Amino acid sequence: MHKLAAIAARETAQLTEFIALLKLEQDALKRADASALPAISEQKLRLVEALNAIEQERGVALGADAGENARSAMTRWLAANPEQKDIASSWKHLMDLAREAKQLHELNGQLIKMHLHQTGELLAVLTQQFQKNTLYGSDGQTSSTSGSRIVDSA
Repeated sequence: MHKLAAIAARETAQLTEFIALLKLEQDALKRADASALPAISEQKLRLVEALNAIEQERGVALGADAGENARSAMTRWLAANPEQKDIASSWKHLMDLAREAKQLHELNGQLIKMHLHQTGELLAVLTQQFQKNTLYGSDGQTSSTSGSRIVDSA
C-alpha cells in the first residue's frame, strides 16, 4: 500500500469520527442539553489536533513546499501520478467528508446562535419584570417588592 493511501485511510477514519461527533453535538443542541457540550468539545479538540497532525504528515509525504496548502499539494501530486486512481478516489472521498463536516459545523454554530438569542430574550423579559416590580416606598425611594403584601410589610 502506498504511504499516501495509508495516510488517507487514517484521515478518513478520523474525519468520519469527527462527523459523528458533530452529529452528537447537533443532537445535544437540539435537545438544549448544555451538560453534554463540554465533553463533546474536548473530543472535538482532540480530533482536530489529530487531523492537523495527519495533514502535516501528508504534506511531508507529498513533498509539499513550505507554505503550500494541502489541496494544492495533493492536486499537484495527483496530476504528476495519474496512475494512482485509488489515492485519487480516497482524496475525493476525503474532500466530500470535509464538506459534510463544514456544513454540520456551520449548522451547529447557527443552533448555538439561536440558543444565545433565546437566552438573551429571556433575560430581557426577566429584567423587565424585575424593573416593573420596583415601587416607591413611603420614604420616596425605590424599593423592590416580592409580590407578597405580607412579606413586603414585614
